[in-house]
Amino acid sequence: MLIGFREKRSSYVVMMDSCKVLPPRMSNLIVPLKNLIGAMAQPQQFPQIEVAMGEGDTENKLTIVFVLRHLAPLTENDQTLLRQFADAHDVVWYLQAKGPDTVALFYPTDAPSLAYRLPDFDIEVQFEPTEFTQVNPGVNRMLVRRAMMLLAPKAGERIADMFCGLGNFTLPIAQLGAHVIGVEGSDALVRRAEKNARHNGLENRCEYQVANLFEADAASLAALGKIDKMLIDPPREGADALVKALPALDSGIDAPQRIVYVSCNPATLARDAAVLVHEKAYHLRGAGIASMFPHTAHVESIAFFER
Repeated sequence: MLIGFREKRSSYVVMMDSCKVLPPRMSNLIVPLKNLIGAMAQPQQFPQIEVAMGEGDTENKLTIVFVLRHLAPLTENDQTLLRQFADAHDVVWYLQAKGPDTVALFYPTDAPSLAYRLPDFDIEVQFEPTEFTQVNPGVNRMLVRRAMMLLAPKAGERIADMFCGLGNFTLPIAQLGAHVIGVEGSDALVRRAEKNARHNGLENRCEYQVANLFEADAASLAALGKIDKMLIDPPREGADALVKALPALDSGIDAPQRIVYVSCNPATLARDAAVLVHEKAYHLRGAGIASMFPHTAHVESIAFFER
């Protein structure tokens, strides 16, 4: 999530004093943040602050991390102000001088790791501040629980988790006994997913591959071997190439008998569902939405297909 200081870059702009979407502790920091930036030497050189929150036992135990994008070197006084703010509000600062690869911990140097939990599956997912996670932990838990109910993983099954990210669905699938192949386009996220599998003792039931699923074809899917079921969780662009690459019913090639599709864009879900139903002989068994983004027009959708 971004807190912007230039309107064209912002999701939350400086005129805001609070945000109902954010947890109260985070929302209460918006005004102090504005005051902090205003007190620094060159406020116009800070185009954005990215915020990440690690889950605690209660809201008051959230680990709040700010990633400050700065276009000019920080003065000594700027650095002092950041340290004072961190101490006063119990937050962590990372700095980003240029591209994403320049993000580095600034203060405090002994900051705890970020993580969120999926208690239904006894799983903890660790992540870095700039890595993608769902912004609403409570709804994410519900979504994962519903996806697992629909997918119904079982021991002995081989299940593909497409666009697997850092393992949000992969790890619960493995915890329920199936062998999971997680496929993701980002090498960094795959490395994180592998670490999360080891962290949760599931490395023997998880394997990961780096692949551009926007260029998926029949050959790349065949290379995965026999897949009993599939979970698809793409970005807003959807999974057009992936669903078109699935074997047709009369091809004689094994295809997943069950697909659970999680989407943040109902339009691309509808497009891909049409391919699954009309071209790949799947039946749409059910669909629903989850309010992952309260007070906004965006929803998370889930659909369930079977052959």
